[in-house]
Amino acid sequence: MYNEPMQVEKVLFLCTGNSARSQMAEAFLRGYAGDRFEAYSAGLEPKGLNPLTVRVMEEVGYDLKGQTSKNLNVYLGKVNFDYIITLCDDADQRCPFFPGGGKRLHWPFEDPAAARGAEAEKLAKFRQVRDHIERRIQDWLQEI
Repeated sequence: MYNEPMQVEKVLFLCTGNSARSQMAEAFLRGYAGDRFEAYSAGLEPKGLNPLTVRVMEEVGYDLKGQTSKNLNVYLGKVNFDYIITLCDDADQRCPFFPGGGKRLHWPFEDPAAARGAEAEKLAKFRQVRDHIERRIQDWLQEI
């Protein structure tokens, strides 16, 4: 009996800056289910990869040094996504219609890049958001 290969679904994580939340989500989905999903991330106004994002992801075994902050326009009209997941209210409200776009989900998370204070306080916020995103990815994979 012939077994067809499992079709890999494409997931876009979208936030405003593509500097932290969407980068984390992309990495976690690749790590947990890279055999089932192609993970992408983008921002409405890319700000560059936040160095604290790189640092807190390294703490849990993810190397983001090769990733870059991308504008949503690099995908519009070029990639058909099965899931478009917005990670902040701004992206949810401003996300354009995707031709051929699949299911839209909204998972709002605080923006760790907006944290104020000493570096230790900022790192604590990045870790908190990272851990929430990781749990949400795990929960979603259980749900589907």
